[in-house]
Parts: sequence; C-alpha cells; structure tokens
Amino acid sequence: MTEAADPFEDVDTVTVQNALVSWYESDHREYPWRQMTDPYEILVSEVMSQQTQLGRVVAAWEDFLDRWPTVATLAAAERGEVVAFWSDHSLGYNNRAKYLHEAAQQVQAEYGGEFPEEPDELSELMGVGPYTANAVASFAFNNGDAVVDTNVKRVLYRAFGIPDDDRVFERAASALMPEGKSRIWNNAIMELGGVACEKTPSCDEASCPWREWCQAYQTGDFTAPDVPEQPDFEGSRRQFRGRVINTLSEHGSLELDELGPRIRVDYAPEGTYGREWLRGLLSDLAEDGLVELAGDGDSLTVTLRR
Repeated sequence: MTEAADPFEDVDTVTVQNALVSWYESDHREYPWRQMTDPYEILVSEVMSQQTQLGRVVAAWEDFLDRWPTVATLAAAERGEVVAFWSDHSLGYNNRAKYLHEAAQQVQAEYGGEFPEEPDELSELMGVGPYTANAVASFAFNNGDAVVDTNVKRVLYRAFGIPDDDRVFERAASALMPEGKSRIWNNAIMELGGVACEKTPSCDEASCPWREWCQAYQTGDFTAPDVPEQPDFEGSRRQFRGRVINTLSEHGSLELDELGPRIRVDYAPEGTYGREWLRGLLSDLAEDGLVELAGDGDSLTVTLRR
C-alpha cells in the first residue's frame, strides 16, 4: 500500500462519517463508562483497559468506583490499598495503580479537584500519555482529537489504504473525524475495529457500515499492521509482582525466605526461582515505589509501601 496525497480524495467523507455514526448509534456494546462524562470515571476505565479485555474490566471498574467513588477519595487513599486492589483484580502492571493514585493526588493538589479539559494539560498528569489524555478529553469533554489505537489503525489501513506509519495514521484519523464530535466519533471508530474489523474480520456479520468504500472488502486482502501480542499472564513477572503485593497486603513485612514460598510453590532459596530471582523481582517493585527493602543479602526484609 502506498501513501496517497489525499487518501479520501475520491470519498464523500460526510457520507462515510454519517454511515459510521448511524451504525454505532443503532447498536453497540454497552460498557457502563460509555454512559458517563465524569473524567475521573473515564480515566479509571482507560487505565484499566490498557492491555486488558474490556469484558474483564467492567466488574473491576464498578468495584473500584464503589470503593473510591471520586477523585478526592482516591487521592486520600493509602497507595498500598490501591495497588492491592489492582493485583486482586488481575489488572496487569501494578505501577498503573500507583500512577492512577498519583494522578488523583495531582488533580486535588494542582487543579483544585477539577480535571483539566485539554489533552495537553491532561497529559501532564502522572502516567497519562497522549492516547489516554486524548481519550479522556474526548469522552468526558467532547474536546479531543481523533483517537488512534490499534483498532483505528487496522480500520484505516484496510478501508482506505492508509500506510503503516503512526504520523500518517494520525493525519488520516484527524482528517476523517467530524469537527466537534470527538466523543461519539472516537467511540464509533474504535467499536468498528473491535466488533467488525477485528484481526479476523466480521464484515457482513457485523453489518460494517464501510463495506461500500473498504479496499479490503472489495479485494479480499485483509492484511493489517503488525500488532505486538500481550505476553501470557500465567507464569509472567506481572503475575508474580501481583502475588508479592497481595501477600504483603495480608502479612505486612516478610523476610526473603518467608515471602518466596508464598508466591510460588517451586521457590527454592538456591534454585532457579530462589533468592536471586526474588531479589530481582523485588528490586523492580522497589524502583516503582511499591515496596520498601531493608537489610541486605539473605536477611532482606520486604514491606509494602503504604
């Protein structure tokens, strides 16, 4: 696929826009945060959704908001409690919980408890990158740019032959988004990629509204940009980091050889998964500010940071 000067030169973009919005409005997955415009609730959903299936996020999101219903309550919480919640719900990297907690404290301290509305300002919050900042601006304030995630790239690549280049994707996505409609547009195009234009597409089954214009549908060539796959959680360092946090939440401080057998049954002090392996894991957690280490060598004591 080669880059055209204007990938939408031969397309009636208004008709394309209307077709997608109508398709989305007639039927879409009913995730609870799609009914919300509270930037705090949306930020929590966005952080939880990073590399986690949306179906698994719903219950965790609801539980989180039951426990910390406002940005103020989250800011006042103990960090260890937030991290332990993250681990209990298998939400991936625990440093996301740490950054979410710090972002809440930032909103309280620097913005008087009110979220900024511009993507550039939102991206100043701890752990909030350009994509998340734009998503919050779009879904909370209808004030964002075109979101470009994996789903959007795949849709644009297949439908309009947009080259596999991040800058070109961003330009194309921006050119296609109707002005002043970032909330519904970004939801709609991500939904299209999530239910109709998946890795294995379901064009007819999902009644894709862009079949009339889609190059892939016309040619049968459904190749798409390469997407790195999320490593398996089972047996991963992420899993054992979570087990460390959960164990320390229950026991407080533990010495190295007390902690080891509690997080993996094959722990052997001098073995492959022994003290050296565990010290490496704990060093990462300490660097992320999640645990505190005292002592050295085999007498190392580990404490969950509150």
